[in-house]
Amino acid sequence: MLPALQLPVAIILLGGGLLACFLGYRLFRFVLAVYGLVAGAVVTLQFLGSADPWVLVAAVVVGAVVGGLAFIAVYFIGVAIVGAGLGALIVNLAWSQRAEDPHVLIVVLFAIVGAFAALVLQRYVIIVSTALGGAWTSVVGGLALTGDPEAIAAVGTLSGWVTYPLDRATAQREVLFVWLTVGLVGVVVQLWRTSKARGKGKK
Repeated sequence: MLPALQLPVAIILLGGGLLACFLGYRLFRFVLAVYGLVAGAVVTLQFLGSADPWVLVAAVVVGAVVGGLAFIAVYFIGVAIVGAGLGALIVNLAWSQRAEDPHVLIVVLFAIVGAFAALVLQRYVIIVSTALGGAWTSVVGGLALTGDPEAIAAVGTLSGWVTYPLDRATAQREVLFVWLTVGLVGVVVQLWRTSKARGKGKK
C-alpha cells in the first residue's frame, strides 16, 4: 500500500508519463510543468522528513508550485536540457551491462553533444526524449500503484524515480522491454501526429 503522500506522486508519474509519451511535443510546456510539480514536491519531502501532516501537505504544495514554475521558466533552454539528459541516458544505457559506471567526462561529453543536437533537431529530440522519458516515469508510477515495494520506495525520492527503471531493467529484461516498447510506440504516434498537423498547415 502506497503512503498517502506518495500515492499522488505515483498517479502523476503514471498519468503524466503517458501524456508525455504520446503528446510530449504538442504539450511540451505542460509536460515540463508536470515534471516540475513532481520534482518540487519530492525535493520538499526529502528536506522535511517527518513533520506534522498538515505542515507536510502545505510544504509539498508550495514546493510543487515552485518546481512547476521553475520548469516553465526554463522552457527556452528546456530543449537543450532535454537533449543533454537524453545524451546522459544513452551513456548509462550503454554502460548498464558493465560492472563499473561510465566516467564522468564521457557522460558530460554526451550531454553536451545531446544539447547541441537538440538545438539543431528540436522536433525530433523533443519527440524521442518525451516519449522515452514519459514511458520511463509511467513504468515507475504503474509499478508503484500495483504495490511493487521497490517502485514504492523509488517514488518517494527524486533520484529513485529517475534511475529506478534503469536499475530494474538490468535485473529484469521485461521491464526494459515494456519501457522501450511503450517509448517507441510513443515516438511513432508523436511523429505521425506532428507530420499530420504539418501537412494540414501547408494546405
